[in-house]
Amino acid sequence: MTPVRPLLLAATLLAAITPAAAQESAPADAAFVGELMAFHGSRAIVDVMTTHCYETTGLDGAYRTAYDNWYLRNIGFLDLADRVAREFGGGSEKEIAAAETYGGTQIMSAYNQAEDKTSFCTAFRERVDAGELDIDKQLPDTLRRAQQIAAQ
Repeated sequence: MTPVRPLLLAATLLAAITPAAAQESAPADAAFVGELMAFHGSRAIVDVMTTHCYETTGLDGAYRTAYDNWYLRNIGFLDLADRVAREFGGGSEKEIAAAETYGGTQIMSAYNQAEDKTSFCTAFRERVDAGELDIDKQLPDTLRRAQQIAAQ
């Protein structure tokens, strides 16, 4: 079982949780706003799992370092998502919180289903360290579209 599957599913499903107000008030693509909110779901996945594994491994600092490095590599993408979502009438605190809750719930569900929790944590940290869970790797099409919009 790969711990990444919930992240890939998040981009598709988060589009469905974009509040109706944003969908009605913005002539723009509400599904795209949902995809941008998936960037925050990605952050939550990495944050929740690295924190959980940090705590369950007796405070192994490698998990904190993995999250910190992920965040440094991805903060610009998160900022971009927020700026572009606002242009489309989305990106509210409520939407961000929903994306984060969804991402955190999905990764914890995957963790809870794993037979070997220690191996799950180790594999997850290795993927974070390798950059496999970075936004540009997980959501490249959405990122590219957001970059194009921001450049206009």
